[in-house]
This record gives sequence, structure tokens and C-alpha cells, in this order.
Amino acid sequence: MTNWRVLIAVSAFIGVGAHADEGMWTFDNFPAAALKVQHGATIDKAWLDNVRTATVRLAGCTGSFVSKDGLILTNHHCVASCVDQLSSKQDNLLEKGILTRDREQERRCPTQIADVLMVSENVTDKVSAAVKGLSEQAANEARKQTLTRLEQSCEEASKRASGGPLKCESVALYNGGQYFIYKYKRYTDLRMVFAPEANIAAFGGDPDNFQYPRWCLDMGIMRAYENGKPISTPNHLKINFAGPNAGEVVFVPGHPGSTDRLLTISQLLEQRNVDLPEWLLRNSELRGRLLQFAKADAESDRIAGDSLQGIENSIKVRRKQLDALLDDRSMERKRRDEIDLRQRVAANAELKARTGNAWDDIERALAIERAMYFPYTQLEAGAGFNSRLFRFARSLVRGAAERDKPNDQRLREYVDARLPRLEQQLAAGVPFYPQLEIATLSFSLERMRELLGPDHPTVRQLLAKDSPDSLAKRLVTESKLHDASVRTALWKGGSAAIKASTDPMIVLARSLDTEARGLRKAYEDQVEAPINVAEERIAAARFAALGTSVYPDATFTLRLNYGTVQGWKENGKDVQPFTRLSTVFERATGAEPFLIPPSWMAVRSQLDMNTPFNLSTNSDIVGGNSGSALLNTKGEIVGLMFDGNIHSISGAYWFDAEKNRAVAVHPAIMREALRKVYKADGLLKELEAK
Repeated sequence: MTNWRVLIAVSAFIGVGAHADEGMWTFDNFPAAALKVQHGATIDKAWLDNVRTATVRLAGCTGSFVSKDGLILTNHHCVASCVDQLSSKQDNLLEKGILTRDREQERRCPTQIADVLMVSENVTDKVSAAVKGLSEQAANEARKQTLTRLEQSCEEASKRASGGPLKCESVALYNGGQYFIYKYKRYTDLRMVFAPEANIAAFGGDPDNFQYPRWCLDMGIMRAYENGKPISTPNHLKINFAGPNAGEVVFVPGHPGSTDRLLTISQLLEQRNVDLPEWLLRNSELRGRLLQFAKADAESDRIAGDSLQGIENSIKVRRKQLDALLDDRSMERKRRDEIDLRQRVAANAELKARTGNAWDDIERALAIERAMYFPYTQLEAGAGFNSRLFRFARSLVRGAAERDKPNDQRLREYVDARLPRLEQQLAAGVPFYPQLEIATLSFSLERMRELLGPDHPTVRQLLAKDSPDSLAKRLVTESKLHDASVRTALWKGGSAAIKASTDPMIVLARSLDTEARGLRKAYEDQVEAPINVAEERIAAARFAALGTSVYPDATFTLRLNYGTVQGWKENGKDVQPFTRLSTVFERATGAEPFLIPPSWMAVRSQLDMNTPFNLSTNSDIVGGNSGSALLNTKGEIVGLMFDGNIHSISGAYWFDAEKNRAVAVHPAIMREALRKVYKADGLLKELEAK
């Protein structure tokens, strides 16, 4: 629930900037001079511009254009949902993999999109002017309205420009220190070209997740189309299949999702004491339910596979985040950092007057949040209704109501700039598995009753005469929202269609909306608004000392990191930066998750067992960087990022230069697999074209 990035000046940054190879830098503020000093490498504007326009933002991941005809290289786990959507009971493409031999075979991913950042505009002054002199609540509303109007005017202007329409999104950096409008070229027609079998893409499964050494061919390739034809991408990145050397300087352009390195101590404690334990308790039990569901038969295992992979990954992340926040030494360093900044503010009369009691304001807001935590999480955030059908229903109910309002008066997720993506998701004909829906919805209803109590009005409304199992079964089996044409008709019908609908999921979403909106309004006024104001005050104090000499927290916007290829020392032993193909066969057990696909076993004698498989670097990355290219100084791809070691998870809060490592697929194993295992000569020729 807590999702703020409050800016504090950590002592390692004060006066000197980020240390070691740490940093998720925006392209307009990349520290080229520091890179030159530390590594002797030169990166110029032309290099940055080429990499920026060749790097794409996917749904939760990153990818790169790798041919002149729109091929996009990313991770297998970034395209797994598309592969699953293209699969059927009779044709399990996750299990068998995908390789298209010609472009006519390339099938469209129903919900995937790709965004390329074309330009960014600093609108900080416009936002600051809009909120000047307003109360916390009024400033919160004015800020959202201003950003909505800026996005709308940007998109309208782009339609009249020669380059064609752009998607415009507001971006807050340094948590109110800067505001930008990022302008993207968006592609909505992405088609699958190649994905290996899941057993080799995720070899080792959950036991190996966030571990190293690793042996995963975690790669997937799509192609971007526009107007029914492959797009032209002259600014693509070439793959250097030889890969990098140990110690070589490398770069990671991508879209890191979020970090909390600049939170206040009170916010870190809120995560440690409330957010993470509650999330882990709820989702660990859900994982158990999904595991039981998957054991029913092979089809149930396939159906639950994507959900299980996602939840197991998230549980491991949050467990290690909790471990990090339970590390007294690291927390004490954070506490000293905060004290240092507060003393600097107190020593400057002007800063003290501008900053006020910002840290105390955050603590008071967090206390209010704790009081509404369970109702908000269950009813507004949707934890009590874990169902794709319910999420469709809420989008339809709220979308109808919000579209009746002026654009700048709407909830931010329903402003005009965001409607095309929502419409695409509603209209996508994706597979629907009612038994899985019933299982997850029933579970979430049980937990809602437990956490809110059986006498809570909403719980009484829903479960006075129903059990969670029977209610979930009735809602799922009687709803028609699994049909994309039904969803589309309701969306186009607007408020009149929603009011007339008797679909049980629509009826449920309508009945909950007033209470859920009330919780949201209370949260925005009493928690979000005061914290936003406090963030801006701390940001101002921090800028007074440092300006932009340090990087902002990650916000799923384009960043660039530099580092080197290296291993680390674990329990007194050196961990080497490269793994080899031979070891994957040594580790194979013949059973998942250590099962090598038959396609590999059939050509085992033909493979070069000395081929590098995965590699490690000290790159500073987090979730969202999945699928990012690993580049050398020439801008060539020398790896494909897909994971980190177990120490990298604490990177949400701080960077451990000694042990934080990122993990990439080596390009040599990509070529070995495409050439000898999959006989993908046409695809390889396109990737190797000069």
C-alpha cells in the first residue's frame, strides 16, 4: 500500500555523488565525466541517443530492437504471458517453445505493448506554479489535474506534428523535485517470433531463482508491426556474440521498476512492521492454494504455471527485503543518514523554514494509514477480490463513471491518455480458466472476512448467506465478462449499459464502489496529500545541497547504469563471473525444475560444452530491467539481463558494492542454441546482418 519515494540525502552521496558503479541514471543526466574518471570510457550524446531509441519499454520489462525490421530481444519470462495466451490444452507452447519460420507465422500478442522514449520535457515550473499557496488536499488535486492537462495537451499536439501521435506520460523524479512529460512512440502490434521451452529458459526454477551460478536461456524475441507490416528500425543494437571479458566495462539501459533507497526511517519501519509481513502472510497461503490446484492434473499445472511463477518470485523478493530491513547495521546507517540531513536543514534558517516538520508530517500520515490499512487494502486496492473478472468489472464500472467527467477531474487511471491501453486490455481475447478464478477469488474472500471481521458491513453484505466458495463459484460461473465482446459492448455502452447490466461481477463492482471510493478519498486526503507536500519540502532541501548530482529512485522510466563484468566472494570462496554449457547437463536430474528439453538432449553430442551460458556483473538493476541489453562501450549487446543474485534484492533499499550482482544470458549460448538446437538459420541470419 505504501508507495512513496521520499528524498533524503544519504551520507554516501553528500558532496560526492554515488559511489562505486551504483546508480540508475536518467539519460539526460548521465555522469559521463565520472565514468571517464572511474573506467576511462567515453560515452557521448550520439551513443546515448542511439541506445535510447533502440531500447523499448514492455509491460513490466525492457527489450531492445535488434534488427532493421523491428525484432525485439527480451527475456522469456517477459513474453511468457503472451506464449501462454497463444497456447491451448492441445498445444502447450510454454512447454514446447515457439519458432516461426516466416513472418506469416508470427502471431500477435493480445495485450503486449512496446514504448520507445522519443523526448522528455521538464514541466517542474508549471506544476509548482499550479500548487503554490494551496492546502495539502487542494495541492494534491491541483497537481493531478495539472499533470492530466499537460499529458492531454502533449498528445493533442503530437497528433498535429509530422512524426505522428505520441503517448505522453507525466513522471515525478526526486519525488517532487522534478516533473517531466515523457513522450513515447507506442507499438501495440507485437508478434511472437521465438521462445525456447520453459524448462531451459527457467532451468532450475524457483530453487535457482535469485541464485548464481545459473544456466538459463531466458530469452524471447518478438517483432513490432505497424499498419500490418514490420516496422523499420534503423537505430537497432547489434549483438556481439563473443560476449564480454571479465572486468570489461558494460552498460544496462532499461526501465527499473521501483526502489526505496531514499525513504525516511518511518517509512522503512512501516514496510518492515506492516506492509511486508502482511503481504507475505497472505501470499504465502495463496501460493499453497495454487500449488495444490496445480497438482490436480497436467492441464491444471499449465493453467496455474504463470501465476505460480509470479507469486514465487515475488515471495522470494519480499522475504529478502524483509531480511534487509531487519539488518540492524544497515538500518542504523540509514538512521544516521537521516539525522545528518535533518541537522543540515536545522542549521540553515531558510531551509528550516521551507522544510518545516516534513519528517514528522510523514510519521503522522503513516499512523493514519495504519488505521485504515485493512479496509483500504481489501476493498479499494482489491486484495479481497482476487479475480480477473472482478478487475474487468471494476474497470468497466469506474471507466463509465469517470468518462462522464471532464478529463482533468477524473481518477488518473481513467484520463484520456490512459484509455487506449485499458481498451486494448478489455478487448483482448485471452484464455479464461474458471476453476482457477474460483480458487483465487474464494481464497481472497476468506481472507477479507478474517481481516475485516464477519460483522463488517461489506462482509455481511456478501457472506451473510453465502460461503466464500459458493459466492466465488456463482460469481465466476454466471458472469459473462470472460467474453471480450461482452466487455467491449459494456465499455462502448458507457454509464447506461453499466447501470442496466445484471452481470453478477458488474453488480458486485457497482455495490462496492461507493465505499471503496470513500476509502480512496480518505487515503488521498489524509495520507497521500500530506506525504506529497512533505516530499516536496524534503526534495527542496536536498536540491539545495546536491541538485541532481545523484540519481533519483527508480520509477519504471528509462535509466542507464554502468559497471563491470565480475563475480564476488561468497563465504570466502570466489564466485566466477561465467558459467558453461557443460554444467547444465551435470545438474540435470530428469525432473522439473532441472529437466533439459528433448530438443537439447537430441543434439547434445553436437554442442560445444565450453560455450559460456550466463554471466554476472555489478550492474545496479532491479525488477523492470528484465530483458535489458547488456552493452559494451561500442553499444553492442554482449548479454541479456534477466536476474540478480540473492544479495541484489536488498538493492531496493541500498547498493552493496561487494556482493550485489546482476545476471545475464551470454550471447554465445543464444547463437549456439539458435544454430544447433532450433535450426533457426533465418532468425540467426537476421540477427547477424550487418
